[in-house]
Amino acid sequence: MSWTRGSLAVPAVCVLLLTGSAGCGTSDAQERGDATTAASVSPSPVGKVLKDTDDEGRHYREVEKKGAPEVGVEVEPEADGSWDVRLKVENFRFTPTATKAGAAHGRGAARLYVDDQPVADLRTPSYRIPAGYLPHGTHQVTARLYADDGTVWAVDGKPVESTAYITASEPSS
Repeated sequence: MSWTRGSLAVPAVCVLLLTGSAGCGTSDAQERGDATTAASVSPSPVGKVLKDTDDEGRHYREVEKKGAPEVGVEVEPEADGSWDVRLKVENFRFTPTATKAGAAHGRGAARLYVDDQPVADLRTPSYRIPAGYLPHGTHQVTARLYADDGTVWAVDGKPVESTAYITASEPSS
């Protein structure tokens, strides 16, 4: 029984590979500059850049909810008084600093805010808020996702972001 399933899967994969690669080559129409064919094959921009901006003036890049980047933020205190921030992302990949400025679906960086003030641009899912940075009280730690061209990933007109609330205590003597 398992042999039959395996043998059916192999032709299906081969068909996908063959049909997927067929569209990758250069056609005669593209080489001639045929506008109708070239337009249908040329890459489309990622999402739609909206007029709406964040507080720093960066435009929102609207994408459909299905398959959109997502972010969650977790913050835990450390024994030395610092705070460990971990981002949980879905449909998103952090890109290196040297990445060409442009938008690629689900790629970019995160900006970390504490009480609506930018703290760091992250190219990895972790960051440490230094000891003593947060005064006594409750604080908002927000992570917002950006494309490599500086636009804010957005769904339904709202930025893709997540906020955690933390309370910093007075240091014990």
